[in-house]
Amino acid sequence: MKDDLSLKIESLQEKGKLFSVLYVEDEKLLRDSIVQFLSKFFLHVDTAVDGFEGFEKYKKKKYDIVITDILMPNMNGIELIKGIKEENKDQEIIVISAHTDSSYFIEAIELAVTGYIMKPVNFNQILNVLNQSINKLTAFRENELYKNQLELMVEERTKKVFELKEELINNYQNVIYSFVKLIERRDAYTGGHSERVAMYSKKIAEKMGLSEKECELIYKAGILHDIGKIVTPDSILLKPGKLTKQEYSLIQEHVEVGYEILKESPMYKDISKVVYAHHERCDGSGYPNGLKAKEIPLLSKIMAVADTFDAMTSNRIYKKRNTVQKALEELKKLSNISYDKKIVQSAIEVLKNIDITNYIDQEPVSVIDDEHFAYFYKDPLTLLYNSEYFDFSMEKNSDSNNNFQCLTILYLKNFTPYNKKYGWNQGNKFLKEFASYLLDEFSEFRIFRIFGDDFALLHRVHANIDVDKINSIALLQRSGIYCKLKHISLIDTHISTYEELQEEEQG
Repeated sequence: MKDDLSLKIESLQEKGKLFSVLYVEDEKLLRDSIVQFLSKFFLHVDTAVDGFEGFEKYKKKKYDIVITDILMPNMNGIELIKGIKEENKDQEIIVISAHTDSSYFIEAIELAVTGYIMKPVNFNQILNVLNQSINKLTAFRENELYKNQLELMVEERTKKVFELKEELINNYQNVIYSFVKLIERRDAYTGGHSERVAMYSKKIAEKMGLSEKECELIYKAGILHDIGKIVTPDSILLKPGKLTKQEYSLIQEHVEVGYEILKESPMYKDISKVVYAHHERCDGSGYPNGLKAKEIPLLSKIMAVADTFDAMTSNRIYKKRNTVQKALEELKKLSNISYDKKIVQSAIEVLKNIDITNYIDQEPVSVIDDEHFAYFYKDPLTLLYNSEYFDFSMEKNSDSNNNFQCLTILYLKNFTPYNKKYGWNQGNKFLKEFASYLLDEFSEFRIFRIFGDDFALLHRVHANIDVDKINSIALLQRSGIYCKLKHISLIDTHISTYEELQEEEQG
């Protein structure tokens, strides 16, 4: 029995020979690769290196299917699509792009493209979209040929058109969901959070006796409620610490962005309304419109409770998660203030036994995650980790049975007189060179700049550091600065913060 992939390939090979394709892409290697792939299925495949050349070719010779990139010289993909749609509003167009700017994505959807495929290219996904286009074109051709035949034939072909329309809707939904997955890849907390909010919201809605349609609607809205964060800068979305007032105001914009993305599609119109109001609060303290109790849609009020419950029970770097019981107690205190009392009562009933022990938190889980995470905690002068990341490392070390057992402090002596004599610029240059030396010499250590001109080195096992060897390097010899060293066993001494280290030094 043939698998699904084989059937897709056979279908495209059988039907594709009757259709022509224009592929517009400025990246030569990708263009050659895709053309080689397309030539296996279509009788005629033309290429263009940018939107201008593609549009000129299209005007001279109409094509059944146009496949185009977004960002290209001379004329970009959006401009090309607009030009083609003016020539033929029903033209089948597929976008293949690595560009994730929401404005381009929304424009492409509004221009009724058949599919939006993200780079790197998944050829199985291309097969799906091409089959949809071919089936649609075939159905329309056959409909023209047989429109005057028997009523049964018309009915059958009409059914096919509806099926193809359903496929187009499903494809659009897949495009939207792919953007949700893109957000998940940017921020694991946000991805897991969306799935949990969807589940909690649906459970609460079911408990309140809402219809199956409403329960399904709120679940889909939960999955999509943070889609607007696709435009949130990484420096804010991925920031491990607390947001500033200005940063918080920027992240609030995700509600309106999500609403604008979703409302354009009839299939997401109801969902967009739920998403738009899920940060409103019964006392009018929410955003974006400061709505009060009766002004807020019921499903949005349910999602607000689910959203807050998940925030309370999820780990953030600056805030340990609450237990389920404590989170529900906090929600109960906020009944008839921020949240609807009846909704909170239902939430307490369905969420009191939720198991959250294995849920995703914000902490890094791999070496790559750790380095990406630490980007926010780098000292700008030396590019070593700063005292805030020292706090995080030590606190996590206390919670994880001493992954780090050895802490060595290097004190720079005579650095202050050196600064006074040669100036701050020269002092900064010295610190950068010394930090570079430490990174090369102690690459297996996690190194921090602390107390301004001192350094902390963490190691997973006890490590002897030769301070005389450090003092013999040319940088220290010519500057008159020297190091003193102190070793602290983290098995014998509990230090979990920068402040505790300062107290240890003063003691």
